[in-house]
Amino acid sequence: MTERPVTEAMLPPAHPFDDDKLREECGIFGVLGLSEAANFVALGLHALQHRGQEAGGIVAHDADHGFNSAHRFGYVRDNFTNATLMQTLPGPLAIGHVRYSTAGKKGAVIRDVQPFFGEFAMGGAAIAHNGNITNANALRRELIERGSIFQSSSDSECIIHLMARSLQRSITERMEDALRRVEGAFSIVAMTRTKLIGVRDPLGVRPLVLGRVGPDGWVLSSETCALDIIGAELVREVEPGEMVVIDAANGLESHFPFRRRPSRFCIFEHVYFSRPDSIIGGRSVYETRHQIGVQLAREAPVEADLVCPVPDSGTPAAIGYAAESGIPFGLGITRNQYMGRTFIEPTEQIRNMGVRLKLNVNRALIRGKRVVLVDDSVVRGTTSRKIKEMILDAGAAEVHFRIASPPTAWPCFYGVDTPEREKLLAATMTEDEMRVHLGVDSLRFVSLDGLYRAVGEAAGRDATAPAYCDACFSGDYPVAPSDMIEKGFQLKAAE
Repeated sequence: MTERPVTEAMLPPAHPFDDDKLREECGIFGVLGLSEAANFVALGLHALQHRGQEAGGIVAHDADHGFNSAHRFGYVRDNFTNATLMQTLPGPLAIGHVRYSTAGKKGAVIRDVQPFFGEFAMGGAAIAHNGNITNANALRRELIERGSIFQSSSDSECIIHLMARSLQRSITERMEDALRRVEGAFSIVAMTRTKLIGVRDPLGVRPLVLGRVGPDGWVLSSETCALDIIGAELVREVEPGEMVVIDAANGLESHFPFRRRPSRFCIFEHVYFSRPDSIIGGRSVYETRHQIGVQLAREAPVEADLVCPVPDSGTPAAIGYAAESGIPFGLGITRNQYMGRTFIEPTEQIRNMGVRLKLNVNRALIRGKRVVLVDDSVVRGTTSRKIKEMILDAGAAEVHFRIASPPTAWPCFYGVDTPEREKLLAATMTEDEMRVHLGVDSLRFVSLDGLYRAVGEAAGRDATAPAYCDACFSGDYPVAPSDMIEKGFQLKAAE
């Protein structure tokens, strides 16, 4: 495979005021059967940019030129809109990945950027992975002891090495063999010289959907919003534990190489990660977030004059809260859309301005009002305190926080970058202690049962068989995080 020269582009610095949100995971996208497939992949990755802004990569295959790849730091729009670069990625088959590092070393290491490529006896294969392998450390030790030489610090590279050591005949069989050794969460888009492959882990924690473009084009994507950008039609979601193998000659074949288990899709996809214009389980993410706001208003009413979202992720829930409570909705906070992650390296004086660089309060709307602020989550609480201060400085009479998710009290080990448990506000404080810490007149979170009802589970959460992975709220991990347990992480005691 030819890896085109990498420019000395600098990794965009982490935004100094975004450390109070759970970080996006990764986004994956693949296309088969379309001329210049890499261009369609670039468009899909652009639509998935919210899932990872650190780096991106594309691998393409053409019968005349073989495998070619490009890996770059930064945004898709800054890299993969270059016509000269895209001409180096010819062919009707391509896959891509946008990254925020959730495993391995943080920082500007180009060899950690996916998709990864391996050359096997039966031909080359590339793989892009969204999720986290919870036994990656154990697998890595075993593979190194047996002679494997790793090129990256990413847990995803374990899959390539497991495939290389497999005794199965075909690449798809080797992938099945490798993934049976893997624990944790994974959605995978992979490619051979002729095939596009998609796989979800047996619990279906991470998302993956299948689409069509015209009579010959097939698409795999983390979210449906990326299908829309290239005019693809949603066919269905790839099922938990399913492997789909697509080629021009045979069309789509479906396999279930893993033991069937009840699905445990990540419930935080509904709350925050997915774009509001995506569809999950046949339902609009926007409508679900709106319904979370409705449920929150029923559970946590308050006398107030204005419902105001913390933009942008709190907006649908705030609209739902306002509709159910009858309190007027207003955009009391405006987001600077041009701030981004590439803002000039901040001086200490600029850092002290805090979130004012990113958010500004509409004083004329806020002054004298009892304000309900609706946000999607509270992680460390640092940003929430600064926003509260801004609202009070603008003349608000009262500030009430309403949070469109339960308290985040446990770290995620399935592909979401979360702080250590002791740094999560809800892990060390009660709800009332958090209210005092944030300095607000009231603070309420939607209940876990309420969240389940909002996503369509009318009976709420079944504690004996939850329909979703909600470990970040409940501490109920559907797959034991064996690497972290080895390091001393304590699971929640049985109740």
